[in-house]
Amino acid sequence: MYLIDVFLGGEFSKYGVKVLQFSNWDGDIRHDPMIQVFPRITKCRFHKYGSSGDLEKIDALCILPINILNEKIFIFIWFWFIILAVMSGLVLIYRIVLLFWPASRFMVTSCRSRLVKSDDLRTVLSRCWLGDWFVLDLLAKNLDSLNFRDVVSHFAEKLEGRKGVNSFP
Repeated sequence: MYLIDVFLGGEFSKYGVKVLQFSNWDGDIRHDPMIQVFPRITKCRFHKYGSSGDLEKIDALCILPINILNEKIFIFIWFWFIILAVMSGLVLIYRIVLLFWPASRFMVTSCRSRLVKSDDLRTVLSRCWLGDWFVLDLLAKNLDSLNFRDVVSHFAEKLEGRKGVNSFP
């Protein structure tokens, strides 16, 4: 967003806000902010050979249809960047909560696989570091629920030192 703002002369950072405000303005004093960034009409100079063979310079007004398209594309990009920034902020908050609040790790993992006994999951997570939980969470995402239940119950048995009925060889 910063690079586009530099490219457009500092107009891109406030571009979407100005466009939203533009729709609420009075029609008499309305000045379209998109025309300021992407002009639709400009002065053109054509060089044409006259009837005597001289080169004539003709000034005219030219319509720039590509700028009409550009203003729509850049307003979409501006809103897309805002949506991505909000979503990235929410994911960052989610990761910080997982990092500093161990009970949230239990809630996330138990939601991913409801077949796991909560006592076994608490036993495993109480002895896990953050990296261990991350691997366990990836297993919960990618394994079948029954297989993940078996893995967690086996880990819990090993950590508690008990010999279970369904232990692996």
